Amino acid sequence: MKSSKIRLGFRKKRIRSKVEGTTERPRLNIKCGHKHIYAQVIDDSKGFTLAAASTLSAEIKGTLKSTDTVEAAKAVGQLIAKKAVEKNIKKVVFDRAGKVYTGKVKALADEARAGGLEF
Repeated sequence: MKSSKIRLGFRKKRIRSKVEGTTERPRLNIKCGHKHIYAQVIDDSKGFTLAAASTLSAEIKGTLKSTDTVEAAKAVGQLIAKKAVEKNIKKVVFDRAGKVYTGKVKALADEARAGGLEF
């Protein structure tokens, strides 16, 4: 039986083989660690990060009671949407990085959609 880290690696590799960010439609990548949540809007054709937000961002850092909850994911989703819309990015491709689309991942995606991103 394979460990959960190995299975996550397989899922991540399979998703990344199909999901690619372009200049017109960059990739919204997320990472949910044990302590913090990170989100980036990436243009894979040029290899640049266009916008980034996390629970370590100055706008969010002091306002959260805990940085690894669904509420924290919602705050990161709102912030990444705000930063992307400021840079005239409205359409993105969502890269869940092998994670299951529930909990923090779903909360971040829903708030990003509410903030003006389309995916």
